Amino acid sequence: MTEIKTTKRANRWSFAMWGGAGALLLLPLIAMQFTREVQWTVSDFAFMGALLATACGIYELAARLQGNGSYKAGVAVAVVGAFLLIWVNLAVGILGSENNPANLMFGGVLLVAMVGSLLVWFRPVGMAVVMGLTALAQTVVVVIGLAQGYSDVLLTGFWIVLWLVAAGLFAQAARQRKVVQSQA
Repeated sequence: MTEIKTTKRANRWSFAMWGGAGALLLLPLIAMQFTREVQWTVSDFAFMGALLATACGIYELAARLQGNGSYKAGVAVAVVGAFLLIWVNLAVGILGSENNPANLMFGGVLLVAMVGSLLVWFRPVGMAVVMGLTALAQTVVVVIGLAQGYSDVLLTGFWIVLWLVAAGLFAQAARQRKVVQSQA
């Protein structure tokens, strides 16, 4: 009986997540009806749809593979962080405009997260380390940006915090997993 309740709860969260992604995709369409400030093309909607579907799909897969709530929360924070980093960088740019080549450094941050996650096979302990390294990579981008005269790079401290929160959640998931294994 508990299994059915858990599945129903998981289905509700899944529905809410995908529904929220759909609603987020509709926002620019609605805004375009009321203002000329928002001008999205079909390719803009397709790209954002693909980005949202990828983010939701990654979370959905991780949620199905790991039953641990801390692990799921860590994945959620990491996925939201990556999504926002891509979205903000492509929409307006973090360092100057979206066309500034310096913004490509943020791709390196995401590469650290993606490659690292694959190397540790998404295991909680490894993911904690990978998210810590991702925060370090983000910090390196801040230092390089400051050295190049970009004061707005300090705003990326937001992502450093997200990566560190994800690292903490993965570390907590690893501790919880260890306790469960020792009790078995």
